[in-house]
Amino acid sequence: MTGYGLKVAVIDTGINAGHPHICASTHAVVFDPEEMEPSCEDILGHGTAVTAAIQEKAPHADYYILKLFGNSLRSTSDRLFRAIEWTIEHQMDVVNLSLGSPDFDHRSTLEPLVARAVEAGVLLVAARYSEDTPVLPGMLDGVISVDVDWSLSRDEYRVSRVSGSPIFYASGLPRPLPGVPIRRNLSGISFAVANMTGFVARACEDLEQLSLNNVICVLTADRQMPVS
Repeated sequence: MTGYGLKVAVIDTGINAGHPHICASTHAVVFDPEEMEPSCEDILGHGTAVTAAIQEKAPHADYYILKLFGNSLRSTSDRLFRAIEWTIEHQMDVVNLSLGSPDFDHRSTLEPLVARAVEAGVLLVAARYSEDTPVLPGMLDGVISVDVDWSLSRDEYRVSRVSGSPIFYASGLPRPLPGVPIRRNLSGISFAVANMTGFVARACEDLEQLSLNNVICVLTADRQMPVS
């Protein structure tokens, strides 16, 4: 299982396609009508590291890069909504959201978007918390909700249930960089989401019908999917 035939969208800071950890086909996406040309140059490196963590587990998927952030990890809610809408309209299979909004006033906009994604068979994988703060859309039903567990290795995950809903936990570490100590590399919930997105992509590959319920059934049955 390596993600063959899947379309994975990464909503983040862009990508440095020449990075040695980027091994799969990538496509720059224009999702904002105010933007004229697809430019996904990653100034911060965050999106590159997130995409690399996913591609390690699913190197044969096609990746669609939506640059939500520029020179800081801040953006507008409208851009986030448009990015998610693009993934639904273009029938992505899996969407990585290593991000979240603490503003629960956005719930009324995000809940219908999540419902559309579920109906379309688009799997949204999102952070449940940013540090100790609950964030959207990861707190919503219909999202594969992810939290970080520092006791896990990067080739495993675990699942628990909160009020009957599955919550997935994965390592908060990215792919290691040669010569860079772990403590100096990026880390955190962003990479728990990315690692889990990789597991989700692998779970999707052999399913005849891609749906949230079917994928969750596979993930909760396996609980550990070592990287080959």
